[in-house]
Amino acid sequence: MKERNDPAGARTAPAEKGRRARCIMVQGTMSGAGKSLLCAALCRIFRQDGLRCAPFKSQNMALNSAVTRDGLEMGRAQAVQAAAAGVEPDVRMNPVLLKPSSDVGSQVIVMGQVRGQMPAREYFRYKKQLLPEILAAYESLAAEYDVIVIEGAGSPAEINLKADDIVNMGLAKRVDAPVLLAGDIDRGGVFAQLYGTVALLEPEERARIKGLVINKFRGDGEILRPGLAPLEQKTGIPVVGVVPYVRVEIDDEDSLAPGLDQTRVHKPLDVAVIRLPRISNFTDFAPLEQHPLVGVRYVTGAQVLGTPDAVILPGTKSTLSDLLWLRQSGLEATLLKLAAAGTPVLGICGGYQMLGRTIADPDGAEGEAGAVLRGLGLLPADTLFRPEKTRTRVKGTALAGPFAGAALEGYEIHMGRTETDGGEPFCRLEDGRADGCAAGSVYGTYLHGLFDTGEATARLADALCRRKGIRPAGPEAVPLSHAAFQEREFDRLAAAVRGALDMEAIYRMMED
Repeated sequence: MKERNDPAGARTAPAEKGRRARCIMVQGTMSGAGKSLLCAALCRIFRQDGLRCAPFKSQNMALNSAVTRDGLEMGRAQAVQAAAAGVEPDVRMNPVLLKPSSDVGSQVIVMGQVRGQMPAREYFRYKKQLLPEILAAYESLAAEYDVIVIEGAGSPAEINLKADDIVNMGLAKRVDAPVLLAGDIDRGGVFAQLYGTVALLEPEERARIKGLVINKFRGDGEILRPGLAPLEQKTGIPVVGVVPYVRVEIDDEDSLAPGLDQTRVHKPLDVAVIRLPRISNFTDFAPLEQHPLVGVRYVTGAQVLGTPDAVILPGTKSTLSDLLWLRQSGLEATLLKLAAAGTPVLGICGGYQMLGRTIADPDGAEGEAGAVLRGLGLLPADTLFRPEKTRTRVKGTALAGPFAGAALEGYEIHMGRTETDGGEPFCRLEDGRADGCAAGSVYGTYLHGLFDTGEATARLADALCRRKGIRPAGPEAVPLSHAAFQEREFDRLAAAVRGALDMEAIYRMMED
């Protein structure tokens, strides 16, 4: 079998038929250390090196999710990593997904299907039962791919959670994975992060860590260098890379800080997204941010909403509780005033449900059985929650207002069915069904990802320019499709990470 040299100099060859995949695991000193992007970069690097690669994260906790082609739900981060690897997202890449529905409970999704709502303590007892399904998912991927890039969760040094661990060192032991431990220098204290994490591990766990990575570095490398050798001496583990702080626009499940209002971006058009307490799939708005005239900000209070050119009510994991928050925060009254003045208001998924007249939950799918809440009343629509969850990818064409004519491609993830008795459909789906509702300058749709093709973004921006009396962007400013834009960003990320990591050492770790 012929080998080839990859750009970093490491010699690689596709796995022989029947050979179990090699693997590498990225763990972090904390949540937000950059594990997801490092894994995405490695997926792209292995793809560039001619290897068939798949991501894997046994358990993910996130409100951002994705739908596979066969209508199953998985973590958004692993779907993004699959795209970086150039393969189709598969629920085996994220067999367990937890979607927080409160501060102490989550919806538990296993192999793409809802298993129910569980408080944290109940799930902690239950999770060990999921290990056979997790390992079966991993082994089936390992039989099909050359390399598996595994992402840990949180920190392996969370000693209160180590019993029956299924996502960090517990998983690494079961699949015999070498580990890279990443620390976030951008938050400060990276030497303490890395040394403290290693010190809290058991000897056999420390032995699994084959390399330390300092992530998100910006500054003079010569100032950092004197600290590397002492760190290696104290831990007994080599530093295999100092990865620079890379500004890439890649969907990130953790990039939206809770409870923080974002100030206006200095662009001609101001689009305000309401930052709901349980906001989900906020990656819907990444394509809007790419438009040269559109500034997107996230707001949590009526006092900072002001008079934007358009308002978006996003998706949410808890429509009923977030609707009450919207009412109690004063944002409902402000939104009603803006809509009355003709400001375009768009609701997506849970935001669409809020814009209607009523939301009923007879079976307690979201909370108390029999609950009925009044919506904002801006659309002639009523929503009835049911325990069944809709998960599907769809294509369609927008019909309403400034969006009319835009080709749409996205997915639905929601509980409940919305009936309308007025207005007009927001779009017509490929299978002939109508989706959403529009009345005046208010629009609602269940379609996540409606801006991904770039066409809805361009049409909305042009309409807002005309309304504001400014010159629209020319044809050269029409955004790339989200998929094409992400491809470019994956290559930028991979180039930066390949230049920073000792890839020869990483290949040796996987072989050993």
